[in-house]
Amino acid sequence: MTKVINPILRGFHPDASVVRVGNDYYLATSTFEWMPGIEIYHSIDLVNWRLVANPLQNSQQANLIGNYNSGSIWAPHLSYSDGRFWLLITDVKSGNAFKDTLNYVLSAKDITADWGIPTFMTASGFDPAFFHDDDGRHYIISMLFDHRLEQPNFAGLVIQEFDVSSMELIGKRKHFYTGTDLGVCEGPQMVKKAGWYYLLCASGGTGYSHAATVSRSKNIMGPYELSPYHPLLTTKPVPGHPLQKSGHASFIEVAPDEWYIVHICSRPLTERGNCVLGRETALQKIDWLDGWPRLSNGTMFPDLEIVPPSIGRNVEQQLDFSSFCDFSEAELPNYFKTLRQPLAEMTEKISLSERPGYLRLYGEQSITSLHRQTLVARRWQHVSFSVETEMEFDPENFQQMAGLVLFYDTDNWHYLQVSYDENLQSKVIQVESNSISHFSYRSERIEISSNRPIHLSVEVERNGAQFYYRVADEEKQVIGEVVEADHLSDDFIKANGKLAFTGAMVGICAQDLYDHRSFADFNFFNYVEKHLEE
Repeated sequence: MTKVINPILRGFHPDASVVRVGNDYYLATSTFEWMPGIEIYHSIDLVNWRLVANPLQNSQQANLIGNYNSGSIWAPHLSYSDGRFWLLITDVKSGNAFKDTLNYVLSAKDITADWGIPTFMTASGFDPAFFHDDDGRHYIISMLFDHRLEQPNFAGLVIQEFDVSSMELIGKRKHFYTGTDLGVCEGPQMVKKAGWYYLLCASGGTGYSHAATVSRSKNIMGPYELSPYHPLLTTKPVPGHPLQKSGHASFIEVAPDEWYIVHICSRPLTERGNCVLGRETALQKIDWLDGWPRLSNGTMFPDLEIVPPSIGRNVEQQLDFSSFCDFSEAELPNYFKTLRQPLAEMTEKISLSERPGYLRLYGEQSITSLHRQTLVARRWQHVSFSVETEMEFDPENFQQMAGLVLFYDTDNWHYLQVSYDENLQSKVIQVESNSISHFSYRSERIEISSNRPIHLSVEVERNGAQFYYRVADEEKQVIGEVVEADHLSDDFIKANGKLAFTGAMVGICAQDLYDHRSFADFNFFNYVEKHLEE
C-alpha cells in the first residue's frame, strides 16, 4: 500500500485548523502579511488538498497596511455549527512588549462565499478558537498575553461564552488554564469525546522546542488534568528527525475508531539548520488509549510516512507543485499573493487587461515598504526549483526598477532588478540583496542597450541560488555570485535577532520612486520543482 508522505501541505502553510462537514474536510492556514488573507483548503481524502477560499479579500476585511513583518493574520480557527462556517482570526499590529492582537469573528453558510466584514471580539491575546458545545452554547478560547514587565508574556488561556445571534461575548472571561511544564501555551483547540473536554495546545514556542500537549476535564471551565502521554507530539529530543518543530495541532475524526491530527512541522536543510520552506502542515494518525489520544506509532515523534486514511487508500498523492502561468486568463491563479495590499484593490497597479497575455505591474513604493508596493509572488514548495519569466521594461531613471525576486520579507530578499543608469544612458541589470536590513550588490551592473524583452531566471538548489538573464534570443548569461537562499528563513533571521514566522516566496515586482507611473510587462511565470525524490 502506498504511503502518504509528509508534509501534506508543502511550503509556508502554518497553524492548520481543520473541520469536517459531512464527507468534506476543510483546513485553514495562516497567511501573515500576504493577501488574500487566510487560505482554506478542501479535501475528501486528507491526502490531497485544493485551495477553495480566501475569506479576507479586501481592506475592510483586513487592513494590513503598515503592519510589521511576520505580524498581521495569525493562526485562524475554522469550525462549523448551526449550518454555518465560523472563522476566528487575529490581526497582530505590534510585536513589542505590548502586543496589539485584534481578534475578529467571521461567518458564512458557504465556505466559498463572501464572508462579510469581520466582527471585533477581543484583543486579550492571539490564536483564538471556537468551541461549539453539544448543549447549544458557544465559547471562545484564547491565549492571554500579559504585557506587565514582571510577568511572563504567555499567561495561559482564557475562555468566555459567545452569543451567535448578537455576535458578542457574554458573561465574564475566566482564566481557566495555565499550561504545562513546557511553558508557552497557545493555539488552543478543543474537542468533546465521551463526556470529556480535550484541550489540545501548542507549547514550547515556535522553534525547535515546539510541541503539542493534551489535557482533559469533565467541566469545560476545568480543572484540567494533563495527559499521561505528554507531550502528544514533539521532535525536541530528536535533532535528526526530518519533521522538526512539530506541534500546533488540530484533531480530525474520520470515524469513531479512526482519528488523525494535522500539525505544524519544518524540514531543515541541515540538522537544526535553516528551514527555507517555513512551517508546513503534516498528518498523523492517533489512537485513543484509556481515554487519551496518542500517536499511533506509540511515540511522541511524528512519522515522515503514514498509512493512508481509509478514505484515501486508492489516492495518488500530489508531490509536484510546478506551475506555469501565461497571464492569458482574466484572473491570476490563486497561488499568487500580494504583499499587505488586497489584489482586488490594486487594479490601477496590477493589470491583466491593459496588454492581453501579459501581467502589467506599475511601480509604486520601494521593496522595503510596509505600505504600498507592487509585488506578486508564490511560495516555495520545494528546496530545489527554477523560476523564469520574460519582462519588457523601459525605465527612464535610476529610481524605476522591476524584475524577479526571491523574497522572505521587506528586510530579507535577493532581487534581480532592471533599472536605468544615467551615466551610461542605458538600461542596466544587477543583483541586490537585503539580509536583515544590510544591503549589498551581488553582481556588477551590466549595461543592456537593447529594448527587446529580457528573460530573467533563477535556479535554487537548497542553500544557494543563482540568477541568470538573457536579452531576446541571445545566449543565457550568469549574473553575479551564488546568493544565500537559506538566509530567507525563520531560523537565519531569528539567529540574527529578529522574529520571523513565515516562509520564502518567489515573485515579480516593480518599483517607481519617482512618479509611480512606470510599468513592466511580464509575459509568463514558470515555476518548476526539481529532484522530487528528495
